[in-house]
Amino acid sequence: MPKVHANDIDIYYEIHGLREGEPLVLIAGLGYDQWMWHKMIPGLARHFQVIAFDNRGVGQTDKPAGTYTAQMLAADTAELLEVLDIKRAAVMGHSMGGFIAQALVLDRPNLVSKLILSATNFGGPHHVPVTQEAMAVLSDVTGDPLERFRRGLLVSCAPGFGEAHLDVIQEWIAYRVANPIQPVPYQAQMAIGLSLLTEENCFEHRLRNVQCPTLIVFGEYDKVVPPGNAELLAEQIPNRIVKILPNAGHFFPLEVPEAANAAIVEFLKR
Repeated sequence: MPKVHANDIDIYYEIHGLREGEPLVLIAGLGYDQWMWHKMIPGLARHFQVIAFDNRGVGQTDKPAGTYTAQMLAADTAELLEVLDIKRAAVMGHSMGGFIAQALVLDRPNLVSKLILSATNFGGPHHVPVTQEAMAVLSDVTGDPLERFRRGLLVSCAPGFGEAHLDVIQEWIAYRVANPIQPVPYQAQMAIGLSLLTEENCFEHRLRNVQCPTLIVFGEYDKVVPPGNAELLAEQIPNRIVKILPNAGHFFPLEVPEAANAAIVEFLKR
């Protein structure tokens, strides 16, 4: 199993695709390891050198105790790239991974050739919060854990996705059964988003310093990080385009991987 020691932890990573291709780094969201990209990686690997890894706190990467920050996990990512001798890379961060990607491009702009912000926001008091519908479902602790997880998936995906794709939902549940959430590192990751809720800590007013080309991509029906955040991000980032994926929710990497890949390939190759 490939691991590197970076930023005082052991990080599990995988490299797929063209060894001489443009590097593309994928940063997963809250509570997920690199499995969340498994439907997109085969298509992306036909065009790029794809680096997927497990964030601090999940999967096969170390899970040290303590509060995590976006800057800490951005430093993990930067040192991973340095150990792998990757000088510059396109970076895609999804949801919480988008916080990490924003911290990385602001702290280490020399490492990021192009930026993809996926179903994320800039934090602070001005972002569009989770919808009341999604919050009600995600905060409902009644029922057994698997049923709660299933409810969370259904509200996070596009309307009707679960009913039309029972196989995907079952695969997803099986993944979570095999990889249960560990409360302490999960809460440490959750602290990343919570720490960005203040005006002082959020990225909103710093994003105008981002100079690399940026793609902002959301699912049309995202109730967890509503697509209104796409325009708010676009107002702050100078060199950006926005892509809203139809018939997709928060987990578009698993809902519409082909459409997501098409948007990414078009952006990175333009």
